[in-house]
Amino acid sequence: MEYLEDRRKKGFNVIQVMIASSAGEKNAYGQEAFAEGNPGQPKTTPGANPARPEEYDYWDHIDFVLTEAEARGIYLAMLPAWCSLAKTALNETNARPYAGFLLRRFKNHPNIIWVNGGDCRGSDYTELWKLIGRTLKENDPNHLVTYHPFGGTSSSMWFHNEPWLDFNMFQSGHRRYDQIREEQKAFWKGEDGWRFVEEDLAKLPPKPTIDGEPSYESIPQGLHDPNEPYWDAPHVRRYAYWAVFAGACGHTYGHNAVMQMHKPGVGKGAYGVREFWREALQAPGAHQVPHIKRLMLSRPFFERIPDQSLIAGTNGERYERVIATRGNSYAFIYTFTGRPFSVRMGKITGSAASAWWFDPRTGKASRIGEFPNHGVQTFTPPGMPGEGNDWVLVLDDAAKKFREPGITAAGTR
Repeated sequence: MEYLEDRRKKGFNVIQVMIASSAGEKNAYGQEAFAEGNPGQPKTTPGANPARPEEYDYWDHIDFVLTEAEARGIYLAMLPAWCSLAKTALNETNARPYAGFLLRRFKNHPNIIWVNGGDCRGSDYTELWKLIGRTLKENDPNHLVTYHPFGGTSSSMWFHNEPWLDFNMFQSGHRRYDQIREEQKAFWKGEDGWRFVEEDLAKLPPKPTIDGEPSYESIPQGLHDPNEPYWDAPHVRRYAYWAVFAGACGHTYGHNAVMQMHKPGVGKGAYGVREFWREALQAPGAHQVPHIKRLMLSRPFFERIPDQSLIAGTNGERYERVIATRGNSYAFIYTFTGRPFSVRMGKITGSAASAWWFDPRTGKASRIGEFPNHGVQTFTPPGMPGEGNDWVLVLDDAAKKFREPGITAAGTR
């Protein structure tokens, strides 16, 4: 349980888990998921001794991982089927028996979020995904259900009004601004993950939204060509702060090597992977992304809203964009490039605002000073402007005497 324990210590609380991607799916121990490659016939071995993991079948191991995750306060966001399974073996005949089996087997675990679909356009196999969604929600109303879409799309494009969809998920994906797919030109957002959040939150009825697959750390830009530059920790941070400050209910962190559990002796791996998963657990982004969680929890969380009206004057485009969120008595404003920007004061309570610079690399904050809470105030972040010199300006109602940003109510950083 090395992986789960590492993620617990870093503060992650949900892990996405793909249950099956092919008819011949096997786990790391060579155990098959399905009899004769049919998802409607999961291959089980009744009577396995819980004290003897070597007797576990494919599904026993999932039970085991769910139990270990629960002990660490971690939810598993479980995908019954990746899109590749729908292309080959999963259909409207065997989908209901398969989903029914999953529910009978796992729904009593409290730490499950069901993720329908799997890197698939909702316009492909639409009725199949609707069938699975209905089956999950009707038979397991106590667990949340969402849908994992294809890169550059959101579940809201097809399923927002489906009663089984509790919250939206989008995939901002792994492409740069200039790596556009021809079929996506009409709704292409490039790296602007925040645009998905704004569009999803504008839909009715209102539903939360989250980026289920932003650019992963140490993966080629565009995903498939290792001759391209690789995404790194600064861009991983950018996706997180842009999405959460725009109003997302959380954020996904991924690493190329960890995603595929790449290890010695299994060949070259996929997507130009350069590390093995154990060393990748300690990648810079894995340490840095959890800082946003502690920042958010260091101020009253549930009153927070996105508010771009905090930015005075013309905002920047692409990497220069400054993005803002606030509660009643505090505001967070993020810049990826560390350029100077102007703030419209008076949007939070109090006659004076206490200001801090919060460092997304370290999770630590340094006090700037106190400013009148009216008019327009320009702030210049530390360091030289440039990609990855990212900072969060924190403005507090000075009378509230909040703790240092990033120090939670429990006193942890």
